[in-house]
Amino acid sequence: MTDRHPLWLDLAGRLVVVVGGGPVAARRAARLVDDGARVLVVAPAICEDLRELVDDGRASWVARDYLTTDLDGAWLVHTATGDRTVDDAVAADAERARLWCVRADDASASSAWTPAVARSGDVAIAVTAGGDPRRAAALRSAIALLLDTGALPVRRHRAGTGHVTLVGGGPGDPGLITTRGRRALAEADVVVVDRLAPRALLAELDPTVEVIEAGKSPHAHTLTQTQINAVLVERAQAGLRVVRLKGGDPFVLGRGGEELAACLEAGVTVEVVPGVTSAIAVPGAASIPVTHRGVSRQVTILSAHDAAPDWETLARLDGTLVLLMGVAQLAGHAAALIENGRDPGTPVAVVENGTLPGQRTTRGTLATIAQVALARGVGNPAVVVVGDVAALADVLAPVR
Repeated sequence: MTDRHPLWLDLAGRLVVVVGGGPVAARRAARLVDDGARVLVVAPAICEDLRELVDDGRASWVARDYLTTDLDGAWLVHTATGDRTVDDAVAADAERARLWCVRADDASASSAWTPAVARSGDVAIAVTAGGDPRRAAALRSAIALLLDTGALPVRRHRAGTGHVTLVGGGPGDPGLITTRGRRALAEADVVVVDRLAPRALLAELDPTVEVIEAGKSPHAHTLTQTQINAVLVERAQAGLRVVRLKGGDPFVLGRGGEELAACLEAGVTVEVVPGVTSAIAVPGAASIPVTHRGVSRQVTILSAHDAAPDWETLARLDGTLVLLMGVAQLAGHAAALIENGRDPGTPVAVVENGTLPGQRTTRGTLATIAQVALARGVGNPAVVVVGDVAALADVLAPVR
């Protein structure tokens, strides 16, 4: 088969004729509509999917057999009637009119081919495979996966419009970031990274990507929140793609809302990529479900290093209490819950370095956990789980 010349067409507002009314024609027409073409379907009858396009006003339909004059004013033709004689006639008319014709029945007799297309963000890759559509589709799917996960070099090298993406990196293990988060990192010109973000992913960045440390630990901030906001806005306004890489989820005690507001106030385009919050994932990695039928129907998440919370209300709540950043004040928090009526025998688990190789769980009760944690040298980062579900770890731990 002769080589074909690949070409990317702008069909927006241009007439494309689809001859045929079956499922193959419907798939072709739907793709053309998505690409902005004015689609005219010619067929005595049409399938349900085509009728939906017509009823929605996204395509027009002439309910009769094909006529040569149907190609008048067209820029491109697709024929998918299933009748070789009709498809031959359409292709011959298109050839005389100097129109490209895509035949669904015979690639070797077609003057143009429709490739399988992998699309991700503003990247699109067309795949042909020697006239074998299943082979092309398989290759397309493999490429699409690599694009979506940022495994291919998708970073832009020409100047463009800057924007900010707030990415939740998950609880620590780099494999727990979302595919959209991986893709955003692969596209980034600048990465503003937190201390508890999945930092192993930084090694995969292009060496020219600017990495800005914005880590926070108790009483030790590399940048203040105001400075972080300013960096995000400044780099985006300079035309750069900025990723704010956080641990967990940006909107679960991550100050993502403040950063979003700062970008919007400055007129900067911003996207939020949710992440797996450590409040749920870290207990889960330790075989502790924060809710469990017959044990706990609700979960409360608390930033435990902020100003004194309403312990009286928290002590009365049913279900599970999850304390983030609470190791340093573990003794005080346990005592406050007991003083406000929580049973001293309530199970407690402290999970350090959740989802990472150094993960360790320390268990006790509200009455004993502070002493046990001190004896074991428990430290941050850690998640504290208070409630009956903390006792399920031994029962639910998988056998290894």
